[in-house]
Amino acid sequence: MLYVGIDWADTQHRVFIIDSQGYEKANFTIPHTREGLEYLKKKLLKLVQNPQSIACIIETKHGLLIQFLLEAGFAVYPVNPKAFDRRRKPSGSKSDPLDARILAELGTTDINRLRKLEPDSELIQELKALTRDQDTLIRESTRLTNRLISCLKEYFPVALELFSRPTLPVALDFLKLYPTLEAAQQASVLELAAFLKSHKHPKPNQTAITIYQKLHSPQLKASPVVTRTKARLMLAILSQLEPLLEQIKEYDREIERLFNLHFDSKLFASLPGAGSRLAPRLLAEW
Repeated sequence: MLYVGIDWADTQHRVFIIDSQGYEKANFTIPHTREGLEYLKKKLLKLVQNPQSIACIIETKHGLLIQFLLEAGFAVYPVNPKAFDRRRKPSGSKSDPLDARILAELGTTDINRLRKLEPDSELIQELKALTRDQDTLIRESTRLTNRLISCLKEYFPVALELFSRPTLPVALDFLKLYPTLEAAQQASVLELAAFLKSHKHPKPNQTAITIYQKLHSPQLKASPVVTRTKARLMLAILSQLEPLLEQIKEYDREIERLFNLHFDSKLFASLPGAGSRLAPRLLAEW
């Protein structure tokens, strides 16, 4: 059995190989390229012909390097980075060669306590990628939403009181139609009610009166210059936020479709607190 410690990085990977007795078999660095990974594969299979007799210990469980190792048939054992930090020498200093060696030695002592990474099915691979990518989009939408809120507070704060959430389609369309307090104050109750009806609001007439009253209550008014510049910024933010929110919905639909194709979907959907977004993530990362 060979134990391969791989200290991975974005551009290159440090590799340290030992056998079951702890004797060093090889120690080298490869670039993060197809040629580099093929060299690693060739080197390992030259030492041991059976890929399942090669245990790769590494501080990650996803990425192109992991995909390559699994496709090559090697056994991969991910290590939690925090747990690995405790295995470093008391100095705590990071050294790629040393880290690769410690990872390899970890295989000889703790392999039975490490969880072997099993290749995901294509469905799980896609579900995992989509949920992770959607999380990135959600973080970006949160950033833009916070910018929108901050912008409105500078010149049109009452707009944040008109709807339950500033990212609702009705709220975003309201801001596009009435980008300033002055523009919104020109709208009559009937116009506001018609706008709400066009968005299928459950109580358009009653809500229109409430919005009208809030718009015409005593307000702190920004200067004309601040109003013009911040209204322009607000519309620029909306031009980024709206399509992003729509893409997040598209991800929801595709994630739901894939999730329902999996035979364990009902089980994960029935877990306490597992909503439409959490359940697919639990399944993908299980």
